[in-house]
Formats: sequence, structure tokens, C-alpha cells
Amino acid sequence: MYWLMNAWADFQRKFYVCFIKEDRWKMMLEGLGITLKITFFALIVGLIIGICVALVRSTWDRNGKAMHKGWRKLLLRVANRISVIYVTVMRGTPVMVQLLIWYFVILVASNNKQLVAICAFGINSGAYVAEIFRAGIMSIDYGQTEAGRSLGFNYVQTMRYIILPQAVKNVLPTLCNEFIALLKETSICGYIGLAELTRAGDIIRGRTYIAFLPLFAVAIGYLVMVIILTWLIGKLERRLRASDVR
Repeated sequence: MYWLMNAWADFQRKFYVCFIKEDRWKMMLEGLGITLKITFFALIVGLIIGICVALVRSTWDRNGKAMHKGWRKLLLRVANRISVIYVTVMRGTPVMVQLLIWYFVILVASNNKQLVAICAFGINSGAYVAEIFRAGIMSIDYGQTEAGRSLGFNYVQTMRYIILPQAVKNVLPTLCNEFIALLKETSICGYIGLAELTRAGDIIRGRTYIAFLPLFAVAIGYLVMVIILTWLIGKLERRLRASDVR
């Protein structure tokens, strides 16, 4: 009993030093806000790039050989080659190296570290999102495209109203995994001096010489965010399934 009382008193002292003293909990809260902000905007950038690249690649894979020679086929071929190179480079190099390149080379004149992180993570995520959506589009039977054409839709309308809605339902679980990976990847932003959640916990560890509590708090923060994101995606997936039944 005496040992438990001493352990509890020691925990209270360490908790006070790590989070209450000098309002260090605010540092964690600010770091959490930065993490969420980077993840949100990088997610938007990744979705926009990924969907565009997926449409280019899937269009070439489905219709490239059947297209008549001309400037449209040439333009699509060039766009497809650029897309392949982009996906290969982004997936073939570490995201940390890409982040450092953005910070020390591409946007070296910028003082906005959050912008650097959003660009690095968004463009990197776009490559993975592109392959996810391309797989989803290619999984839709080609008869769906022919059905859209028979209804008088052009190719863009067919993709918008028939193919993409079905592809989104198919890739939603995989897309959720990519969102979770993106959220956790932001933990390396400390390499460019950005005080996101992980860096905030590490700063507290360095100031207090107490490792367990701040790092455990960081781990709990990421776990809670992942659980909430998984729950939201699951709810969306169930709603989409319900719409299919109707």
C-alpha cells in the first residue's frame, strides 16, 4: 500500500512537471492543431492530384490504344507518361527526403514551414491516392461505360455520374488507410523545426528529462485521432451501402 502511494505521488509530480508547469499542455494542444491542419490540407491536395492522375492513367489504359492518331491522343500519351513518372518518383523515395527537399531546395526562400509540409505530404499522398483510384476505376466493368454511352452521356459525364461513384465505394477502405498513414507521417515534421504533436512531446521530454508521460500522451493523441477517423469513414461506408440497398 505504501508503495502504491509513493508511485501515485511520483506520477502526480511528473504529470505536473510535464503538462501543468509553465502551461506545457498548451504546447501539446498547439502541436495537435498543427498536425490536424497539415493533415487536412495535405489530404485535399492529395485527393485533387490523385483523382486527376488516376483519370489520366485509367483513360489511357482503357482507351489509349483505340484512339485515333491526333493531338488528343498525343496529349493523353504525354500526360500519362508524366503521371507514371510522378507516381514512380513519389512512391520510390522516402517521404522524409521529399520533405527535406521541399524545405531546403524548392521552398528554401519561404518561411512558412506549414506550407512546406502541406506541399510535401500532399504531393506525396497524391501518388498513392492516384493508384488507389486507378485500381477502383479499372475494377468497374467496361459495360458500365458502354451503358453510359448508350444513355447519351459523353466520356466525362460517364466518369462523373457512373464510374467514379462506384469506384469511390470500392476504394473507400483503402483510402481510409492512406489517410491514416498520412496523419502519422506528419510526425516527421520536426525535422524542419515544425512543432507539431510529436515534436511538442519531444520538446517537453527534453526540458523535463521525463520521457514516458509526454511520449505516451503523443501516442494517445494519434490513437484517438485514428479511431475517430476510422469511425467516420466506417459511418460513411455504411451510409453508401445503405444507399445501394435503396
